[in-house]
Amino acid sequence: MTIDMSAVIKLREPGLGQEWLGKERYVVRADAVVALPMLAGDELEIVDPEGLQPAQVLAFDAAGQSATAQLGVAPNTNGETIARMLDSDSPVAAKIRNKLKTLSVSLPAAKVAEVLSGDTAAGSSITLVSEGELVCLVGAPKPPMIAHEHMSSTDLSLADFPPTDLIAYITRANPGSVIAHELPDPLADEQQSFRIAAATAQSYEVKAGEYIQVLDIDGRECSDFQCFDQAQLDQGLMRYLSATTTRALIGSAYPGPGLYSKFYDVDFQPLLEIVQDTCGRHDSFGLACTSKYYDDAGYPGHINCSDNFNQALESYPIAPRKGWQAMNLFFNTFFDDAFTFIFDNPWSRPGDYVLMRAMKDLVCVSSACPCDIDPANGWVPTDIQVRTYSEKNLFKRAIAFRKTTDAEPEMTKETGFHSKTSRLTRNFIEYNGYWLANNYTNYGCTAEYWACREGVIMTDLSPLRKYEVVGPDAEVLLQACVTRDLRKLSIGQVVYTAMCYESGGMIDDGTVFKLGKNNFRWIGGNDASGLWIRQQAQEKSLSAWVKDATSQLHNLQIQGPESLSVLKKVIWTRPDQATIEELKWFRFSIARIGDESGLPILASRSGYTGEQGYEIFCHPRDAAAVWDAIWQAGQEFNIAPLGLEALDMLRIEAGLIFAGAEFDDQTDPFAVGIGFTVPLKSKQDDFIGRNALLGRQQNPQQKLVGLELAGEEIGGNGDGVFIGREQVGVITSGVISPILRKNIALCRMKVIHSEIGAKVEIGKLDGHQKRIPATVVPFPHFDPKKQRVQGNY
Repeated sequence: MTIDMSAVIKLREPGLGQEWLGKERYVVRADAVVALPMLAGDELEIVDPEGLQPAQVLAFDAAGQSATAQLGVAPNTNGETIARMLDSDSPVAAKIRNKLKTLSVSLPAAKVAEVLSGDTAAGSSITLVSEGELVCLVGAPKPPMIAHEHMSSTDLSLADFPPTDLIAYITRANPGSVIAHELPDPLADEQQSFRIAAATAQSYEVKAGEYIQVLDIDGRECSDFQCFDQAQLDQGLMRYLSATTTRALIGSAYPGPGLYSKFYDVDFQPLLEIVQDTCGRHDSFGLACTSKYYDDAGYPGHINCSDNFNQALESYPIAPRKGWQAMNLFFNTFFDDAFTFIFDNPWSRPGDYVLMRAMKDLVCVSSACPCDIDPANGWVPTDIQVRTYSEKNLFKRAIAFRKTTDAEPEMTKETGFHSKTSRLTRNFIEYNGYWLANNYTNYGCTAEYWACREGVIMTDLSPLRKYEVVGPDAEVLLQACVTRDLRKLSIGQVVYTAMCYESGGMIDDGTVFKLGKNNFRWIGGNDASGLWIRQQAQEKSLSAWVKDATSQLHNLQIQGPESLSVLKKVIWTRPDQATIEELKWFRFSIARIGDESGLPILASRSGYTGEQGYEIFCHPRDAAAVWDAIWQAGQEFNIAPLGLEALDMLRIEAGLIFAGAEFDDQTDPFAVGIGFTVPLKSKQDDFIGRNALLGRQQNPQQKLVGLELAGEEIGGNGDGVFIGREQVGVITSGVISPILRKNIALCRMKVIHSEIGAKVEIGKLDGHQKRIPATVVPFPHFDPKKQRVQGNY
């Protein structure tokens, strides 16, 4: 029998990222530079994943002499653009500048080759081979997108489109036999820095306010962590991190993979808090590995983290234990449907870390786990690095976000409006890679809700994904990817639509803006939709580009009966654009704040609240000033900020669907109440999922309905809906409606039981031991004729 090894080496496993390609992978951030050392024969491949992104390369030798020609390309420009990109306050740029200074490299006079330029397609690449020992600078030059000038133009200009990242791959001519990963640069000046060898542990001390960074050097290596209150130890008491106490205080009824925001001891005293996490998958409820585990597995005497802890803590008045509770950093655990504890390969990749802040003087102990009998460390134990930093540093809270499994981690970012919203609240939650306000101090979700229903609010929804779809085939591409008929769109019009797989299951819902003959903008809830459009452009060989503009366009929603009263005070439009008073539902205008010299924006008559409202799009650099102008104009109308908690109340009442709640890739538009976005009869062009949707329309299995529940206990997402013992539906969202004074819910129901007036029960606990009576009612619950959203109060 012959084994097909190609099927083996292509397995995708946690923590491996792109390394299975056998290449070194570097991300060249938009309008930034990376430095890559190269030897003779090394290959450098530069890839433009999204298209239309220029690339420049500059090489110099050990003497600091320009040597770009030794990459096999002819220099065609100077180094002024690379010099501009390096003139930033980023640590990477500073490091490169300092290196160039020691070599006396003059960037403006350097000979540079622009190797990617013009109308490059998504996925375009060039491969260069080094003729000697060089340092190569690779840059992705491009100024910020001019988001307001190309909207009514049919001409394509590179300046119109957002700058995007490049990927650089290096294939070494003489790869080493041992793969060693370089430690990432410190986050600040280190107070302590030490390496914990594989299968060992080390103790250390930190003061209150200081930071602890635990790094996985080579990836897929677990590190158990425990800490003790130093003041309590001095009094002869052991007070250490307690998983059970932490879980109870945080309100996590069942353990789950991940780190809590704070960790407590048995006296309810906080010992430390989590500040940053680039991995996102840990176990914070288990024991450090023990001798019993290995004994019972048939490996008596195997070294273990609990014994290593005991040895590392011998100099402290800490009694040894057979098994220590611990934060199991980078340990990938989960529960199956029967709540059986399972673990697998860690998700951590080389350089991943967790950053914690001590809340008391602590004695800490960290391990590099010795387990080599299961996937806990990817079968190969490696080293762990620990660094500590002064309390004088200020590190922003962030967790990692990846668009795809092989993408680089993106740390949680602040939107352009954060400097304003953070003055009004400290209650932020992570949403799609950004921090958004959950609710606001001195308001609260109920007050924010009523401000929207009766007056005017502004809410930051910048994490919505924006993708520029441009090129001669842009309309053809989108016509194939979304369900609505875009050929009916005029320039300046917006349409709400679904996007589906061939199976008819939904990828996302969102809006398409027609900016020009060849210029469209897709705005959806997740990156999967934008990536899907780009994939279709490549597979169909269409002359169209799909460029991620999320970081270049941030947006506010101004919603409520008084939204127009506020905006007409501050928005100026050109004579060829509809004024804010003239703007009809699902139309947009190119506009400015104040007058013709004001900040550029795009204003659309759209929203996500069920009220008359508008969305304002601007560049993040202008966001704070745009907020101030609208906030000031709204004072006479008692304008209020609105967070995600109140927004959820509003959208549930209005029957507006949300990904992960009402729909996923198993549900179709008909099943979630947006069948109107699928014009199967009138849309002549074929689109992805059409045949499957035709069958689903003719043989519907589920339908989104409204429920009214008895009592005040809210129906939660995932609660079963029953008639007797039969489950006939599932709750997708629920809320106590302030304006209706009713307990309402959205439910995906079997069509046979979806008639108005049908009596059902919501199952709590195990679905049968506790039931809440409910009735199917007309849907949406609030303003079903959409009168308010059209301004008819």
